[in-house]
Amino acid sequence: MQNQMVMFEEEQRQIDEICEGLHRDANAQAILCIDKNGQAIASAGEVDSLDITSLSSLTAGNVAATGGIASLLAEKEFSGQFHEGEKTNVHISIVSSRIILVVLFDERSSLGLVRLRVKRATANLNKILEALLAKTEDSSTSSVLAEITDDDIDNLFND
Repeated sequence: MQNQMVMFEEEQRQIDEICEGLHRDANAQAILCIDKNGQAIASAGEVDSLDITSLSSLTAGNVAATGGIASLLAEKEFSGQFHEGEKTNVHISIVSSRIILVVLFDERSSLGLVRLRVKRATANLNKILEALLAKTEDSSTSSVLAEITDDDIDNLFND
């Protein structure tokens, strides 16, 4: 099982920038970056009309189900998926076996362009995730939660 990933402000900003860049460079409608539990990490583009919470949860469920299919076929995982709709297409890729990158696009873009731009964005996200995991491991010994004492908890709940 993988360690729980903690997001720091600097890495969050970098992930936001990658999503913004991918939105622009792929000529996409929207970009979502979510964790495998279905929690949104970042988004870019035309997301105001989207139910990001539901879309994130359903996408994570889809990736989990596809992981089950991969397992039945003796594959580690399927790192990418593509769904073609009448108006909106969805490209899903797994980054570092930790996060899911979702690109929503229409006729203004193409699958080839999206795949090309996702490849570069994935490489950049991998670097950020590696740095984030190293930082998380370094700070795990000095965790904020480790500094909380029973007295602190009692003081918090006592009036």
